[in-house]
Amino acid sequence: MKVQFDEKADAVYVRLDDSPIVASDEVHSGIVLDFNGANQVVGIEILRVSGHVPVASLKQIQFVVA
Repeated sequence: MKVQFDEKADAVYVRLDDSPIVASDEVHSGIVLDFNGANQVVGIEILRVSGHVPVASLKQIQFVVA
């Protein structure tokens, strides 16, 4: 899994695996899901993220395994 924060684009992208993206769907305003050929979610993009999350929090992303 890869998480990318692009401050200039004001977006966060979470890539769940490396399979090719064949389709994308904006499921909610500013939330885009990317799908592979098996219709599995392989990427999640959050646009205008600074309106939802403090930018300082995005610079300190933590990965927690439960």
